[in-house]
Parts: sequence; structure tokens; C-alpha cells
Amino acid sequence: MSVAGFKKQFYKASQMVSEKVGGAEGTKLDEDFKDLERKVDVTGKTVVEVISKTSEYLQPNPASRAKLSMLNTMSKIRGQVKNPGYPQAEGLLGECMSKFGRELGEETNFGGALMDAGDTMKRMAEVKDSLDIDVKQNFIDPLQGLYDKDIREIQHHLKKLEGRRLDYDYKKKRLGKIPDEEVKQALEKFHESKEVAETSMYNLLETDQIEQVSQLSSLVESQVQYHRQAVQILEELSEKLKDRIMEAQSRPRREYIPKPKPVYEFPEPDQSNGGFTPSVAPPPARSSDPYLQFGRASTRKPRPLSEQACCKALYDFEPENEGELGFHEGDIITLTNQIDENWYEGALRGQSGFFPLNYVEVVVPLPH
Repeated sequence: MSVAGFKKQFYKASQMVSEKVGGAEGTKLDEDFKDLERKVDVTGKTVVEVISKTSEYLQPNPASRAKLSMLNTMSKIRGQVKNPGYPQAEGLLGECMSKFGRELGEETNFGGALMDAGDTMKRMAEVKDSLDIDVKQNFIDPLQGLYDKDIREIQHHLKKLEGRRLDYDYKKKRLGKIPDEEVKQALEKFHESKEVAETSMYNLLETDQIEQVSQLSSLVESQVQYHRQAVQILEELSEKLKDRIMEAQSRPRREYIPKPKPVYEFPEPDQSNGGFTPSVAPPPARSSDPYLQFGRASTRKPRPLSEQACCKALYDFEPENEGELGFHEGDIITLTNQIDENWYEGALRGQSGFFPLNYVEVVVPLPH
């Protein structure tokens, strides 16, 4: 630092101490200038806070934001072009729904609905990513540029102005000891800095306001576009779920039919160790003698073929257990016996077996 520069720094420091400690008064700036300075200060704070809160609005999770910021920094250091994206809540929810939808099975009503909802949530996450990009490009980045360039430049001019004011006040109070020319030169530099700072503040508040409102309009337009797309996507999902509900309601409910209870065969006392061996009861036996049913003589005589007991299948029935008779909707099944209040025994296309009562409609009833 030159001798002149060192002396100037000494003058400013001395004047500042005099004002802070000794209560000396410095040169006052006019009220219009102070009003401009106050508005610029508020504008700077506004820009910083709005950028921060907008980032929180787009990316609510602070831990994820911090991790993403670190990864982006590392990507820049490594020269990587593609940066990892923010994990959108809709995307995480969609992955969860899709995972458990696959585990339940897409053929089940709930599993299929979860798959549909999962795909929709993933699409919502993509739309949210687009919102993030649009808002950053059209709102956050321009505001950040305003702060980094215009507001910081004004702050630099105000700091320079304060330094020149202190220099001028120090020299003014020592008029006679300091040459008049030097005092006059300090006053000119003070007025020069004041004019530059005042012009910069005026331009920011009057001219750039249009750009700032335009940027705010871009934010709102991006939000409108996001919500419009979100509504369209969710309405499509809503229609799919309504269709699933209607389909499930119109489908015949298959009643639970308990399996035959196991029969426990107790061994002889000398062979028993205190336990017993269960065995599953066999299905009802079908006698080859038309007059024998379930091991007892029947007094019924065979009916003519035209009056043979039969029923019509109302729905498809797929056999799940051994001894059951499968058929398709519309099939005419010959009835041979009613096992209990839930099951018939019958024959179809050379096959015989058991089937539930609520899947058929009796055409010719069994004889009493």
C-alpha cells in the first residue's frame, strides 16, 4: 500500500472512532437517498429469502437438499455433466405402490390398482421434476443473478461512499492543517460516489421492477402448468379406479366353502404314545349301483331320460380340489345327488364330480 493510501485508511479509521466513541457527527445524507438505501436493503433481503423459501417449496426435505447439493458439487469437481435429481415424494410413493402391487399380483384387484396408482405417482414425479427445472431457470436463476450483479454492485458503491464520507469529514474538521485543495478533492469524490450509488439504486428500484414482476409471473405460470398436468394425470387414475370398483361389484362373489374336516384315527393303546394321526376324510363315495347312495339302499327308481335331473351353469367353475367337476357358463350338467346345503354331485361330458350350488340353476330338480 502506498503512503497516500495508508494515510487515507488512517483518516477513515480515526473518523469512525470519533463518531462511534466520541459522538462526533458526520456529514448527513438527504432523506431521499436514505429512502432509496432502505428500499434497496429490503429488496436484497427479499430476494435472498424468496430464493431460499422457493427452494424449500420445490424440495421440502432439508437432508435430501443438502445431499443433492454435495453431489452436485462433487459432479462439478469431477467434470460430470449429468447431476443426480431430487428424490420426489411422488416418485418414492409410486415405487412403494408398484413394489407391493407386484407382490400382491397384478391379477388381483387391489394389486392391479396399486400398479396403476404407482405408475401415476411416477408420472407425477416427472411432472414435478419439470416444475423444478422451469422454476429454477425462469425464477430462481434470474433472481440470483439480480442479487449477485445489481445488488452487490450497489452494496459496493455504498461501501465506497461511506469510506469517502469518512475521509472527507476527517479532513474537513482539520481544515487549515490539511491543504484546502485536498479537502476540496475529498468533497468532490464524496459527491461523485453519492451520485453513482444513488443512480444505481434508482435504476434497480424503477427500471428492474418490471423484470422482477415478470419473473414472478413465470413462477406462477410454471405452477399453473404443473397443477394442470397433475389434475389430468390424477383424473385418468380416478377413472381407472372407478372402472375397477364397478367391475369388482358386478363380478359374482365366490363364497368360501370350507374343506372337509380331517378325521383322526386313534391307534390301539399299546401303540399310542399319547398322540394321534390325522387323515383327511375322502370325498363322498359314488356307488356304481344307481340304487345305492352313500352306502345305504335307496328306494328311488331311475327316472326316464327326458326327466333326468339336471342344472344349467350360471358361471365358469374351475376345480381346485380333487373330485370337483369343472364346467363353463351355459353347460347343462346332469344331477346325480345333493351332498349337503352347499354342494351337488353331477356329471358332464363323461366326467363326474362335485360343484357348488350357487354356480348353477336347477332345470329339473332331483327327486325327493
